[in-house]
Amino acid sequence: MTQTPRPSHQAPGIHHKAVGDILVTALNDGMFDASFAFLAGVDIPTAEQMHRGAFRGIPPKVAVNSFVIRQADKIILIDSGCGTNFGAGLGILEANLATLGIKPSDVDTVLCTHLHPDHIGGLVDSAGKALFPKAELVVHATDHAFWGDDATLAGATSDMDKGFVALARSTIAAYANRTRLLTSGEAFPGISIVPEPGHTPGHSGWMIASGGESLLIWGDIVHMPGIQFRRPDAGMVFDVDGAQAIVTRKRVMDMVATDRLMVAGMHLDFPSFGYVQKAKEGYAFIPDIWTPSL
Repeated sequence: MTQTPRPSHQAPGIHHKAVGDILVTALNDGMFDASFAFLAGVDIPTAEQMHRGAFRGIPPKVAVNSFVIRQADKIILIDSGCGTNFGAGLGILEANLATLGIKPSDVDTVLCTHLHPDHIGGLVDSAGKALFPKAELVVHATDHAFWGDDATLAGATSDMDKGFVALARSTIAAYANRTRLLTSGEAFPGISIVPEPGHTPGHSGWMIASGGESLLIWGDIVHMPGIQFRRPDAGMVFDVDGAQAIVTRKRVMDMVATDRLMVAGMHLDFPSFGYVQKAKEGYAFIPDIWTPSL
């Protein structure tokens, strides 16, 4: 008997969400196998127990997401995923953009949550050339200054840390003549920067507001959804200021839960749109219900 061929991949990771008159599209850049050793403040046996209890795999798989915003005649990208920096199975942003009929030269602006490699890896090629030839780069001024500071490079001790800094500096150089730095306010009407320091000094979310509706694309408030909602005191070893990251995480979670504000994140399970609810232990994430219409 002939077996029916079994597909090896899902359909492209693309999901649309309307926020008033603004269309937000989540694009999955892939997933990678992480490690509970990346966590700070939660021991590995406890993390494994939490994942098993939540029907999550071990080792933990972490999604990498980016977002496209279409506003009037503009195409705006929020973060660019990993590029070629994290190995096979990642760096599929360009293919997903092509599925939407978007070429790199069509992108007008790239809004950055911060300058870590899984957020800017798709902005430059291996030679440091800009992959979005016409796009303006918008980033928090503090993050731009931190990664461009020679002291940050001098303080990088491991090869991984040195690689993080090198990629950030390469990106800064590639977009140097078309970079806009913000600390507050709107990047465009209805799209505002939300400072969320700790993970990096200028780590930021982006608030989308239109027609009485709002969405906070919160960047890296959460890396491991199976752990950090229940345990918002759990940090990541990649946090530049771990104590501040915890304060920020708790503040943001409390705000969005109290305000019943929809959120999306770069490492929330794709397509990542949903709500945060206060729970007996910490918080819980309630995914937005899929509907066939926007």
